Amino acid sequence: MEFFKHNTTINFMAQRKWAAMLSILLFLFSLFALAMYGLNWGLDFTGGTQIQLSYATEANLSDIHDRLEKAGFPEAVVISYGTSKDVLVSLVPKEKNIAAMDEKMQSSMVNQVLAALPGAKVDQVNYIGPQVGGEMASKGLIAVIVALLGTMIYIAFRFDLRFAVGSTIALIHDPIIILGVFSFFHIEFNLIALAAVLTVIGYSLNDTIVIFDRVRENFRKFRKADALEVMNQSINQTLSRTIMTSALTLTVVFALFFLGGSLLHGFALALIIGIVVGTYSSIYVAGSLTIALGLSRQHLIPQVREVDQTP
Repeated sequence: MEFFKHNTTINFMAQRKWAAMLSILLFLFSLFALAMYGLNWGLDFTGGTQIQLSYATEANLSDIHDRLEKAGFPEAVVISYGTSKDVLVSLVPKEKNIAAMDEKMQSSMVNQVLAALPGAKVDQVNYIGPQVGGEMASKGLIAVIVALLGTMIYIAFRFDLRFAVGSTIALIHDPIIILGVFSFFHIEFNLIALAAVLTVIGYSLNDTIVIFDRVRENFRKFRKADALEVMNQSINQTLSRTIMTSALTLTVVFALFFLGGSLLHGFALALIIGIVVGTYSSIYVAGSLTIALGLSRQHLIPQVREVDQTP
């Protein structure tokens, strides 16, 4: 099944200057949002206490949050966990400068929560220390950097250094925009959202590699075409595959966003933004930058040297 035939002739590269302006604006906006507001770090990174509660009947999340706010926990995060009768309450320590929370302090916090929530039953209590949260944040950043460096090295060897630079900038462009949206709208960023960001890097890379591989094939097929023509033709030939893949993936992700519960909202939202932006960046960031860096036939198809056989 194809939405577009292989012989479509949409001139994608004609809009590359406008696309570059849009990308720069989105990138700067995201950096501004991150600088102004920062990220709303989840409990995985800040440290705190998670309490799993269960009720005999369906839990009223807004009422639970109001009761906890009156009890002295205004920053409490209350979400459904599993069934409508199960609730996950995330609490940060009242004294944020403490290095750790001992069993007595943790027990006191749980007792305050139970006093504020009559009818609730504690199923499990988990404490995450600030040192563990800081370690998770640093390891998450290292994971992103390693993924980008590994991608750049692979593409440089597999294709050409110009492809590597273009695709790496595109892969930096996508996560920054996701983080900018999370920062601007104060959406909680936790380990699940970080997993979505890493997934987006792989998804965007897959789209980019498909286009780049077709570019290399077309340079061999159309020996008189210049780099712009080859890039346009390659994008058009892979357009149907790109749209089908993105549309089907978005269908699943939208289902997770609307039906997966509040626990998966951050994960699904990061994927939705990443799939849309990643599909765009594969064409207008990676492809356009490769052209701007001076891609030509000689970079992908080495010229055969004629050997002088004169005795």
